[in-house]
Amino acid sequence: MSRDGVKKPGRFLTVEGGEGVGKSTQIVALADAIRKAGFDVVITREPGGTPGAEAIRQLLLGGSAERWLPRTEALLFAAARSDHVERLIKPALENGKWVISDRFLDSSRAYQGGGSGLSDNDILALHKIGSQGLLPDRTLVLRLDTNEAMKRASSRDAGHADRIQSRDSGFHTDVDNAFVGFAEKESRIRLVDASGPEEVVTSRLLSEISDLLELS
Repeated sequence: MSRDGVKKPGRFLTVEGGEGVGKSTQIVALADAIRKAGFDVVITREPGGTPGAEAIRQLLLGGSAERWLPRTEALLFAAARSDHVERLIKPALENGKWVISDRFLDSSRAYQGGGSGLSDNDILALHKIGSQGLLPDRTLVLRLDTNEAMKRASSRDAGHADRIQSRDSGFHTDVDNAFVGFAEKESRIRLVDASGPEEVVTSRLLSEISDLLELS
């Protein structure tokens, strides 16, 4: 529901970035700010968000780093996303809600594409088939110095990193570089400095969606 009481299609935001950049904290803060502006907000995550996708999440994130080959992993992510889009994201948007997802397509592009060797076209083709090519209205990529981000992630995980988080620093550098490359080519993707106080980072995020808030 918009601020003038007229029901309008919702907005779809995704928050991306490497490990340890503070996505979870910032998503909560961003949702709170959007709610204060008068909108209904749904927070979700990938892989996950629906019972079927959460079941696939357990398959994807558990086990050793070598559990799945790159193509198999990409197919599993695409399957989880297809269920997520059809059962949660699209219905929420059609009901005028804002949806904020902790990761979406661009994580697959960066992690399974840029990080694991599949081409970007491969990932996009899977997305077109599985999720009818749905793209966010705005993608916010939080960025932090890789060494600092890995320190934060290590402290957060306390030795219990999942099979993707536990990959080496070179892989995570490739992931960050992939996000930067996407932003250079696609205007919906915005790079956001994740350093500094949490409220300052939140302010940076809000500035990148101010036009969407005004149009809603």
